Amino acid sequence: MTQQPIIAPSLLSADFGNLERDVQMLNRSKAEWIHLDIMDGMFVPNISFGIPVVKAVRKISEKPLDVHLMIEQPERYIHTFKEAGADLLTVHWEACTHLHRTISQIKEEGMLAGVALNPHTPVAGLEDIINDVNLVLIMSVNPGFGGQKFIERSLRKIEALRDMIKRNKAEALIEVDGGVCRDNVADIVKAGADAVVAGSAVFRSPDPEAEIIALRDC
Repeated sequence: MTQQPIIAPSLLSADFGNLERDVQMLNRSKAEWIHLDIMDGMFVPNISFGIPVVKAVRKISEKPLDVHLMIEQPERYIHTFKEAGADLLTVHWEACTHLHRTISQIKEEGMLAGVALNPHTPVAGLEDIINDVNLVLIMSVNPGFGGQKFIERSLRKIEALRDMIKRNKAEALIEVDGGVCRDNVADIVKAGADAVVAGSAVFRSPDPEAEIIALRDC
């Protein structure tokens, strides 16, 4: 049996007609974080939701809000997402011209700072910042839409990132987002992941709370 990962259900797959019901379900569940995907239709080819939804979820949620910005120039909105209630704010390496500065700004606002990598982006580019971030998010699908199939090569990236963290004596957590399900979560955690984002696997399950337990007890 592998270690128990942090489970962060993604609200992108929730029922937005019954969002409060779904957040209350997550409050009761064994999930540790609630993952919110913010998409601007520019950095990724989809638009999800924005500040008002984050604020509404913050009022209901008893769990930390793990906010993933899939937007261009995310540094423009760091303070805004802090005010909206984000506990952990993740920006994309590919969207930040001055990544170190952006990470520093997130931490100055009192949030944990994460950096996300698209499937085509190698982990080697994080060598000079790995000791500054609290989390690295490995995208195991191309970002923008839920329900995609896990890219198997992501396991190698997780292993390479785990080696980098150990080599630099860093403390960053590894989170994996995309196509996570019961069939692959044990391999993902074995490769070195500390947290997994699960959207479709949780919210399309007939018993989401039981599914969260099954993913955690991989």
